[in-house]
Amino acid sequence: MCQIPKQAPDPNVLLGLDVPDDAGVYKLTDEIAIIQTLDFFTPVVDDPYQYGQIAAANSLSDVYAMGGQPITAMNIVGYPIKKLPPHVLAEILRGAFDKVNEAGARIIGGHSVDDQEPKFGLSVTGIVHPDQFWTIAGAKPGDKIILTKPIGVGAVTTGIKRGKVPPELEEHVTKVMATLNKYAYDVLKNYDVHACTDVTGFGLVGHAREMAEASQVTFQLWMDQIPILEGTYDLAALDVLPGGSKANLRFLAPVTRFNQLQDVEPIILCDAVTSGGLLVSLPPDQAEDALMQLHQQGVTDAQIIGEVSEREDVWIAVNPTK
Repeated sequence: MCQIPKQAPDPNVLLGLDVPDDAGVYKLTDEIAIIQTLDFFTPVVDDPYQYGQIAAANSLSDVYAMGGQPITAMNIVGYPIKKLPPHVLAEILRGAFDKVNEAGARIIGGHSVDDQEPKFGLSVTGIVHPDQFWTIAGAKPGDKIILTKPIGVGAVTTGIKRGKVPPELEEHVTKVMATLNKYAYDVLKNYDVHACTDVTGFGLVGHAREMAEASQVTFQLWMDQIPILEGTYDLAALDVLPGGSKANLRFLAPVTRFNQLQDVEPIILCDAVTSGGLLVSLPPDQAEDALMQLHQQGVTDAQIIGEVSEREDVWIAVNPTK
């Protein structure tokens, strides 16, 4: 990022390269700003249709994390045309089409290249009021912190690749990854969200750290309140973890205080997630009602996982219980 030339200031760029966040925001009119984002990755499941669904849900998530509504998307495809048959790509595209349609958006184009391994994702455009988008900054001491999906995705998907996960858990984690954050956004947009991001490759602690640092506060997390996929503890104990999770822990350990946690819990908190949930900071007098509404709308894994405090010597402090 430091090698990118400086751009001339533009008052319509509300969020750009100078402010790291989940997406860029550009003001079109006094009532409309566009949110722009893109994401793509290699397959995390074997089924091509489900891969397309997960990749699309992950790409769309950044718009929801900014408090916006996705409107259009474009396919980004890397595909080994001499190794895999066309129908596999067709299934990937069909999965993405169905998920984008579920979001109420439309796919309007895309681009493909011949690649050695499949890669797929979307470039997504959303809309939001210029004065009402969410950012990773703005969390306030006293806020409660809500997480809307369970963590442990990296461990479980690694376990799938190594043949150590039963079919029912594979089906469940696939459903979790393919679930749109639209349903959490539809509830949370009715509350005073102070800060928001989505949990992906940097893990829960990594993305919480980004929010805490941007807000100049400390996040106090409660281990027993964090939703974690079944089987994650056993897989972590067997070292069935992606390399990204281990790298996350090495990077985050100096700025995190893990208080009396079990041996595998720190790395579970840093586990690299694909298409994770929204991580939200909102006023304490709204949190319980927001959680109830999330559960009623089918976001049943959502939990209040901590609270925001004044800045301490670390960005994140994790205690075993509330």
